Amino acid sequence: MSPRADTAATIAAAVAAMGPGPLTEEGIARHIAPLFSRVLAPRERPIYLANHSLGRPLDATAADIGEAVGLWQSQLGNAWDAWQAEISAYRSRLAALMHAPRADCVVPKTSAGQGLRAILNSYDRPPRVVATRGEFDSIDLILRQYALRKRIELRLVDARADGMFEPDSLLAAIHDVDLVVLSTVLFNTGQLLPALPALIDAAHAAGARVLLDIYHSLGVMPVDIGALDADFAIGASYKYLRGGPGAGYMYLHPRHLDGGFSTLDIGWFAKKDKFDYLRPDPPEFAPGGDALLESTPPVLTCYQARAGQLFTAAVGVSRLREYSLAQQRMLVGLLAERGVRAEGGSEDRGAFIVTRSAKARAWARELERRGVIVDSRGDILRLCPDLLSTQAELGRAAAQLGDIAAS
Repeated sequence: MSPRADTAATIAAAVAAMGPGPLTEEGIARHIAPLFSRVLAPRERPIYLANHSLGRPLDATAADIGEAVGLWQSQLGNAWDAWQAEISAYRSRLAALMHAPRADCVVPKTSAGQGLRAILNSYDRPPRVVATRGEFDSIDLILRQYALRKRIELRLVDARADGMFEPDSLLAAIHDVDLVVLSTVLFNTGQLLPALPALIDAAHAAGARVLLDIYHSLGVMPVDIGALDADFAIGASYKYLRGGPGAGYMYLHPRHLDGGFSTLDIGWFAKKDKFDYLRPDPPEFAPGGDALLESTPPVLTCYQARAGQLFTAAVGVSRLREYSLAQQRMLVGLLAERGVRAEGGSEDRGAFIVTRSAKARAWARELERRGVIVDSRGDILRLCPDLLSTQAELGRAAAQLGDIAAS
């Protein structure tokens, strides 16, 4: 059996053994935890509640990367046939997870920011861009730098004093605009962007295109990018897809794949018949989304992301979402018992809970010293259990945070 088939079969067998229906801690411990034996192996391992940052990898990930390297070692240049097949599989799996209409709607990128730049660099004049002040740092930094260099005209929508966004302020900003950039889940508060379909409709009515950052959505809650009718989406596999750094993607609606859309961010893999090395002028591009490919692609990242993609699809995003919400509600309750107010566990939030304090950064450092891994963003402490997190771990983490807050 090939490593690829072995990864898929092992994951499928474990998930099947767990049975259908809601996830349970007992079923996860018996059937799913063995798929993560390496990351769960240390007896004194910390309680990991930063799954919203870096997702925990499956054991199979190491073997999948080894497969790619093995092809390189044994076949050298001839490895490209297998490598390109895996890149195509990577795109197909992502397309299925986000319900994209077809696989070539997904273009591999090394980061969400790289996808944003490709969209910004598709305009022949500086586009008028609307975004929120709640975009993640890399997206925010790119937008601000483009604005500073006068490559875009940027309008930023403010949140309320508590960091939350209201539909009216967002809708009011969507006028005289070419591109609207929105995160489906805000990275700092976990808020699901309110009235997203209405915002997309308003942008289209204003003649604008919409780019969604789905980094904090894909893999942990249902995403139907086709139904949303967004023009573009960006994200990567670093978090909930357990694919590690570098396995990013850009989505384009099929209406932008008819040859009318182009960007400066391309390379020779975007050429028609690229291995013929012809140089027609003007250039001739590959069909569909392949016309947006860049130069020689990073192959290992597609293998690196394989097990996480297969695992997420096998378990089912709806089941993962249901279990995530239950864990969040439990953690919110445990913290409340210890006098710590936390937000999360509701349908209008993503996969993590937050608690607010001017000492959030110091709390995160002290929790790490006590063996609990979380993180902070400004005055917000973020805690994210995943299906490997046990009730006992949540109880110990809540007790530690309650003790720190009280002292």
